[in-house]
Amino acid sequence: MSKILIKNAKIVNEGVIFEGDVLVEDKYIKEVAASISPKSSDCIIIDAEGNYLIPGAIDDQVHFREPGLTHKGNIASESRAAVAGGITSFIEQPNTVPNAVTQELLEQKYQIAAETSYANYSFMMGGTNDNLEEILKTNPKNVAGIKLFLGSSTGNMLVDNEETLEKIFSSTPMLIAVHCEDEGTIKANLEKYKEEYGDNIPVKFHHLIRSEEACYISSSKAIELAKKTGARLHIFHVSTAKETELFTNKIPLEDKKITAEVCVHHLWFTDADYEKKGNLIKWNPAVKTAKDRDELWKALLDDRIDVIATDHAPHTLEEKQNPYTSAPSGGPLVQHAVVAMFEAYHQGKISLEKIVEKMAHNPAKIFKIEKRGFIREGYFADLVLVNAGQPWTVKKENILYKCGWSPFEGANFKSRITHTLVNGQLVYVNSKVKDIRCGERLLFDR
Repeated sequence: MSKILIKNAKIVNEGVIFEGDVLVEDKYIKEVAASISPKSSDCIIIDAEGNYLIPGAIDDQVHFREPGLTHKGNIASESRAAVAGGITSFIEQPNTVPNAVTQELLEQKYQIAAETSYANYSFMMGGTNDNLEEILKTNPKNVAGIKLFLGSSTGNMLVDNEETLEKIFSSTPMLIAVHCEDEGTIKANLEKYKEEYGDNIPVKFHHLIRSEEACYISSSKAIELAKKTGARLHIFHVSTAKETELFTNKIPLEDKKITAEVCVHHLWFTDADYEKKGNLIKWNPAVKTAKDRDELWKALLDDRIDVIATDHAPHTLEEKQNPYTSAPSGGPLVQHAVVAMFEAYHQGKISLEKIVEKMAHNPAKIFKIEKRGFIREGYFADLVLVNAGQPWTVKKENILYKCGWSPFEGANFKSRITHTLVNGQLVYVNSKVKDIRCGERLLFDR
């Protein structure tokens, strides 16, 4: 049985910061106290003096590209980058190749992760216009939820049949997570710009093509349907000021039937960054205006928005250098999300307690993840130490994504992840990921 004692940490957990020690035995947190003495000589002691100890982040939306798109990334490479970035659990999306829209295809992804993942994992079941029967076979105990694309996606994953949508919403008791962009609005906008520019549309128009209106139309429809059917709805990557008005902070998170997520890139970048970053910050939904970013921050801080995630979606640099209409949307983020949010803390935008709430506690609550997301005795020891005063710069040579680039390249961060534990095992230390693939399948208390 491995034993690790973390001493003198500033523990950030459940709305407070306190100095103390944490004893880890085997996979679990054995004790949390002001001071703990090692009980045996084989206990590894980590002196965390001055550093913050946080529960490992739970990223509720990633695309790790396996199977079928592994030239961009795979479960091993991207989960390795995740643990280096303080993310110890992830929920991956079904738009791989083939799409995970049958129970058999879904289970194949779990089998790959069981052998290769450095972090804990779950995979969402994908919905289509014609797979309701398969959706209803999904086990709520060991699958995070159902994912629906209400805007274009890989393969056959656009769900645009209203009758089917209503059937899915009213038939499954599971959490339904949605990508909300109105396809008709986007197509009309795209045609307008193609008439003027052909395929070489300047990327600065991306947020006008995948517009505020496209997002709002789709989000408001999804919310209306959830209210009508009583479905448990979670809206991914909210990107506009207008959409924030759709959510409430009047009831506790545990009582919400409709929850929302914002992604790091929508909190960080604005349309002014397209000029310098180009297609590297081309995401769907698009990075919008400074006003949108400001309102997203407001909604996050006042609890209308419940979760911070990444929507990590790597593509090769070569693919990103294509003209606008063929350059894919998405970018890699798991290695830099936590330190980017710590940077926002240094800038006075958010407290450390709120970062932990939005990146660890709330994903665990929303998805009802068993024994993760908190620093509590008896919980899995998914723990991260952060030195908030050890500056570094994102460079090609320290990027771990298989695609080899980051939209944060050149950024200077004041905080650094020093240690990551997954299920009680020290998988990241001194800027190196150990070859310990100890991620486990997430289980759900429902």
